[in-house]
Amino acid sequence: MTGRDGFTQVLRGELTKLVTVRSTVWCVLATIGLTVLLTTLATSVGSTNANEGPRFVDEFHFVHQPLTGDGTVTAHVVSQERSQEWAKAGIMIKAGAANGAPYAAIMVTPDHGVRLQSTFDTDISGNGGTVPRWLRLTRTGASVAGFESTDGNSWRQVGTVNVGALPASAEAGLFVSSPPKIETVKTNGGNETRGSATQGAAVFDNVSGTSLTPGRWTDDTVRPPGGDPLANEGRSAEEAGRFTVVGSGDVAGYGIASWQPPGNDDIVANSLGGVQVGLMAVVALGVLFGTSEFKTGTIRTTFAASPRRTRVLVAKALVLGGSVFLAGLFASVIAFLIGQRNMRRHGYEPPAYPYVSLTDGPALRAIIGSALFLAVLAVFSLGIGTIRRRTVGAIVVVLALVVVPQILAPVMSLNAEVWINRLTPVAGLAIQRTTERFDDAIAPWAGLAVLAAYAAVAFGFALWQLRKRDA
Repeated sequence: MTGRDGFTQVLRGELTKLVTVRSTVWCVLATIGLTVLLTTLATSVGSTNANEGPRFVDEFHFVHQPLTGDGTVTAHVVSQERSQEWAKAGIMIKAGAANGAPYAAIMVTPDHGVRLQSTFDTDISGNGGTVPRWLRLTRTGASVAGFESTDGNSWRQVGTVNVGALPASAEAGLFVSSPPKIETVKTNGGNETRGSATQGAAVFDNVSGTSLTPGRWTDDTVRPPGGDPLANEGRSAEEAGRFTVVGSGDVAGYGIASWQPPGNDDIVANSLGGVQVGLMAVVALGVLFGTSEFKTGTIRTTFAASPRRTRVLVAKALVLGGSVFLAGLFASVIAFLIGQRNMRRHGYEPPAYPYVSLTDGPALRAIIGSALFLAVLAVFSLGIGTIRRRTVGAIVVVLALVVVPQILAPVMSLNAEVWINRLTPVAGLAIQRTTERFDDAIAPWAGLAVLAAYAAVAFGFALWQLRKRDA
């Protein structure tokens, strides 16, 4: 039989306090309202068309000759320079040597293994190994199958792609590309993205194929129309059936990971941006829940009814954290749905920005994580409020740790911004991130763990102090 001092009774008492005190109820409602309102306003202004820019890049060096009808092309990639993590060396069947012509290619990369790619939007992952590697493409009509091998005898099929616009007589051969290295630096006016060209090189041997004739190879540097013919010029050399090919650029588009699209907005995080304002109401709620009874003196009555003080504070934390989690989850779901709708209306559409569902893994993690962020922040605020026992002072302390870094970080150097977002409670907001960016400071769950560590320290000290100090 649970007595009056049973933990269930204490939980019920703390829940009653939370839902009957007007100020705490208003804070919960403000959390929901501010989160939804700020997201709605932020995603309702401005206009863009994310798909106005180029949808693909087609720039590489191609050593090729005609392949008429169905057939097979095989090559052994002996070595490859690691000029860029997405440098590509392999074999390609392409509708022609013109920029933008449909293609299918199988390649090896320094950091991402073997890939079968086609038509600037299809990417199939093969083995995670690197050079040396045997590669093969087999064409049957518009269908092209890609294979890989470690010894040239035992072959593994990577996949099959359909290249609908492939003519009866296509171009087939070796290719090398190496995307530019992208660096984003902070300037007085914001951020500036700079790209510096890289040049990849690979060595091939045992090149063979249906209807391919030794010595009839053509060299072409495929580049955009109007591109500088001297910029990133590729080259090749052949000696006794051994090819050395040098090239720059990339062959990619939306759907292929090496592609650097014009915009890199995180539309999930943007849809949850209102949490950064709603958290202020959570801070006020957490502090008030910890200080109000000390201010009115009713804490003595609470401790008289339940002498185990640590039990009371744990009950407060569970009630507060659970209530804020539910309110934050509701607010995050509504904000996400409104934000996604508004952003689609303002040009954030496929293929630049694919549609994101509420149940997509990264989006679901960001939504639930936002609610967890608010719940942990509430417990942190409760701890600080219990330690200081003064509402205004405690709120100032928490806001100084959570809000001020968000104001200062953007105007500081990139390195300083990264460390601020990594070491302060703001790190918890990384849980909302679903797109890799240049200024990422910490992984999503690791960021939430940083906030949890702050909350654990504050709450632990509050428990210790509560046992030592008079009510």
